[in-house]
Amino acid sequence: MEIIEIDSLSHPGVEIFASLTEAQLRNRLDPAKGIFIAESPKVISVALDAGYEPLAILCERRHIEGDAAEVIARCGDIKVYTGNRELLSGLTGYTLTRGVLCVMRRKAFAPVDEVCRGARRVAVIDGVTDTTNIGAIFRSAAAIGVDAVLLTPTSCDPLNRRAVRVSMGSVFLVPWTWLDRPVSSLRSIGFTTVALALTDRSVNIDDPELAGIERMAMILGTEGDGLASEVIEDADFTARIPMAHGVDSLNVAAASAVAFWQLRAPRTPCVDSDNVCLTTEKQL
Repeated sequence: MEIIEIDSLSHPGVEIFASLTEAQLRNRLDPAKGIFIAESPKVISVALDAGYEPLAILCERRHIEGDAAEVIARCGDIKVYTGNRELLSGLTGYTLTRGVLCVMRRKAFAPVDEVCRGARRVAVIDGVTDTTNIGAIFRSAAAIGVDAVLLTPTSCDPLNRRAVRVSMGSVFLVPWTWLDRPVSSLRSIGFTTVALALTDRSVNIDDPELAGIERMAMILGTEGDGLASEVIEDADFTARIPMAHGVDSLNVAAASAVAFWQLRAPRTPCVDSDNVCLTTEKQL
């Protein structure tokens, strides 16, 4: 690695950490040439484990041989820009989490069919633009075992810096891609679609008919306007989370965690050669 001490905000090479907009970082026309910024040693480590390529690091001087030492060593021969906390905060506009940022190269987006191959539960994020909600949804999806996440083009980029941070790196753990066709098209690859929405025909989320669905796409919309009427009408089912005390709904991030757990794929019975379930104790 090459450690570069900076003493001004105009030092060549550090503009990538401050002056580029999220749109410029993303490079939607050619994602393979796009970049994103991961923050904190833990999140950067998860991204490295997932195969993302590091390009440069911005790190407080005291963390180079401290909290960030291990992750910097894993990044190999890249430039590490460093300075004191006040200077770096002036550059980025905020105090760095655990003192380190890493610019990483994006990967090309995989086709929907490939991301969903073998999946039994996928989350479809439709029109959610709040970065905090996106990060929280991904964290719940990873923790509860959702197999893949699909996002409509009107949704926020999961590799937005704040979304990555809120997810604690979970955006690197769950396969995801953009869904550039109607949600109803998922039926053609074997999914039953379930819209999470409050309508006259919504069934409770614990309805037995939902529990028996083998491959399910759970559709989540923004908490302000909710899912578009056409998305709801095209869904095979519409489900709601029962509310109490006059509350009408949950934040979409909280609702996603409840939905992912309640609608998780049924467990495949595990039996031994004597056709006895291995999850229960054998009778002696």
